[in-house]
Amino acid sequence: MMAGGNVPYSGMWKLYYPYWKRLNLLPLGFVALLCSFSYFLGIWKNGTTTTTAFVKSIARETEIPCPTENQSRFLKLDFDAHHGIDHLSPSLASRRPKKYEACDVKYSEYTPCEDRERSLKFDRDRLIYRERHCPDKPELLKCLVPPPFGYKNPFPWPASRDVAWFANVPHRELTVEKAGQNWIRVDGDKFRFPGGGTMFPNGADAYIDDIERLIPLRDGSIRTAVDTGCGVASWGAFLLSRNITAMSFAPRDTHEAQVQFALERGVPAMIGVMASKRLPYPSRAFDMAHCSRCLIPWHANDGLLLMEVDRILRPGGYWILSGPPINWKRHSKGWQRTEKDLNAEQTAIENVAKRLCWKKLKERGDIAIWQKPTNHIHCKRNRKVFKFPQLCSSGDPDAAWYENMEACLTPLPEVGNIHEIAGGRLAKWPERLTAVPPRISSGSLEGITGEDFLEDTQLWRSRVNNHYKGLISALSQKGRYRNLLDMNAHLGGYAAALIDDPLWVMNVVPTQAKLNTLGVIYERGLIGTYQDWCEAMSTYPRTYDLLHAHSLFSLYDGRCEMEDILLEMDRILRPEGSVIIRDDVDLLVKIKSITDGMRWESQIVDHEDGPLKREKILVVVKQYWTAPEDAPGDVSE
Repeated sequence: MMAGGNVPYSGMWKLYYPYWKRLNLLPLGFVALLCSFSYFLGIWKNGTTTTTAFVKSIARETEIPCPTENQSRFLKLDFDAHHGIDHLSPSLASRRPKKYEACDVKYSEYTPCEDRERSLKFDRDRLIYRERHCPDKPELLKCLVPPPFGYKNPFPWPASRDVAWFANVPHRELTVEKAGQNWIRVDGDKFRFPGGGTMFPNGADAYIDDIERLIPLRDGSIRTAVDTGCGVASWGAFLLSRNITAMSFAPRDTHEAQVQFALERGVPAMIGVMASKRLPYPSRAFDMAHCSRCLIPWHANDGLLLMEVDRILRPGGYWILSGPPINWKRHSKGWQRTEKDLNAEQTAIENVAKRLCWKKLKERGDIAIWQKPTNHIHCKRNRKVFKFPQLCSSGDPDAAWYENMEACLTPLPEVGNIHEIAGGRLAKWPERLTAVPPRISSGSLEGITGEDFLEDTQLWRSRVNNHYKGLISALSQKGRYRNLLDMNAHLGGYAAALIDDPLWVMNVVPTQAKLNTLGVIYERGLIGTYQDWCEAMSTYPRTYDLLHAHSLFSLYDGRCEMEDILLEMDRILRPEGSVIIRDDVDLLVKIKSITDGMRWESQIVDHEDGPLKREKILVVVKQYWTAPEDAPGDVSE
């Protein structure tokens, strides 16, 4: 050895040579070769059979040709060896998927939070009993809501606007009750929707033309509308041809299945009522609000319900009223009311509108239109004249989940001068979709910048067009899907990416979300609602063709049962509909362990950025099945 304990290279080689000489590398090499062979054999066998079966399953269930080799490349993945149930925990590994049975056929049209039997327990004053009243946890169904026997996929849009299958909504009540008003009629095994309404027996298109003679409907300044007491939503259906999207709502009442008919037609709608709670929309959401003989007592309770309309109407927005009491001199006998009563009602409505600082623009024939001010500079000054209502002094104007209506005027954001639009000027449609929304550009939405918004828009455009339409080729087929739901919409990027397709998206901002972004979604010209996914949605079974859930289960992890959210998803999903769930891979494996017992066929695939991302995608197709033909209590009886 050299001085200082250093060993020259040649000496170090000689020092360790005896050890390497004694080590036999042949057994190690043989073991490594066997392991590699077994691993690649498993990938080839499982990946090929599982992927091929799943691709064929989606093609079969959606009645579309198999994806091309390029489209299906994302599905040629196998996660069982890495993220299978047997790799999570011994308890999960030994548990077989629970098989969920079909509910009794009497639940075919079950709406858990608007159940008629439960509603009768609540106060009938102000229609409180028609508001949301959800079942307690022990009452939750743990079964699959059955489609009625004979259920068929709805007609593709735009044919669905005018025709629907009788078997899908087997109710004749409206065809009798509204026979003279051109709402709906039975034609063999189909329903026909002539487009009429109580105040527009000549059709919604002609009625909308009458409105268009009073306010502009085609210049892009009006994009979002709300129809209160919508019937079968013909007003919203015919507005779509003018690039206006209406949120139509009505209660589940004696007009059986009116909202269900609207959804079957492919028109945006939900169950709702104006009673004691705020509507589930943010302030300044709609460009236009509409009531056509909706039977809402606008003048009652000092105009409380009109104050709620004012809250959700954007600065400069319009309120349209037709039907009682408008044009009462002509219609009083037909309405079976006295002229004195109708005159008093109209006077009361006019007074409420003045106190809200609305300007009456026109009253022509059966239609009257008011406009909300663009700011509250004058309105604040005249509070000395109008002692009621005063401006609301506290609370979040966008909070609208089980929030009581308030008998006060929701203040608009401050402005610098009388010509400024409170909250910021919106771009006209379609530029409005991609322009940075005022809620973001003003900095009022904490943590989101204009750059963040533009990046999010581009991200979802890429995900939808370059990845989702490859995973589910039916998404590229015009008319295959019509009603879509984004269960955790954030800024609405997913819906924006699909804007050129003949479909609509209900954008949901969960009540558990860190940021309330629903106002931004409406400023983009899209529509949506608030929802707590620990409860059922205010809609009928079989509402949507495609559900999208991004990080939803991470958001609700530990808040409520995953099983209950998935069963609700099954309730509102149509047979042969699809689901896209993006989330952490461990959550997706747990989700798949549940859905494997729900008559869903599914496959976990990689994130579009590659296998190293923990976020994966679960792609699902719901199998076609219905209640048996001879099931007792069939809803068609």
